[in-house]
Amino acid sequence: MVSRRRLMLGACAASIATTLPALAQDSPAIHVLKDPNCGCCGAWVEVLQSEGFDVTVEASMGTLLTRYKLDNGVPQEMISCHTGRIEGYMIEGHVPVADIRRLLDERPDAVGLAVPGMPYGSPGMGPESEREAYDVFLIRRDGSTEVYGSYSAA
Repeated sequence: MVSRRRLMLGACAASIATTLPALAQDSPAIHVLKDPNCGCCGAWVEVLQSEGFDVTVEASMGTLLTRYKLDNGVPQEMISCHTGRIEGYMIEGHVPVADIRRLLDERPDAVGLAVPGMPYGSPGMGPESEREAYDVFLIRRDGSTEVYGSYSAA
């Protein structure tokens, strides 16, 4: 005989089990290559994790990291300190989560996104309240770029 308590526990377990696949879809996996000694790269990874991304990190530095970027279509003038790969797209530098999510929603035929350099106030680079203006660039497959998003100074 099934008690009311067991019936309720079973219903709760079933409802949780049906939401797990949806939660997994909301947690895109991103693999990040970064210098193991870089604090701002680690801060960007923490931002991604806090926003629900499933982040794996691989230590890389110097010419190996630069070669990885160039071999995967990131133009020299778009290079920053760390590089991520998510669902076939490259994410170079301190790209905000909103732009990554937009990229994954829109799925343009592109290499990915980049925030060249290390603009103060971008994710992982200091408080947003003191942000300097910067642009997020879409990197096209032919190596050309266009502004994908702009962030004004705070």
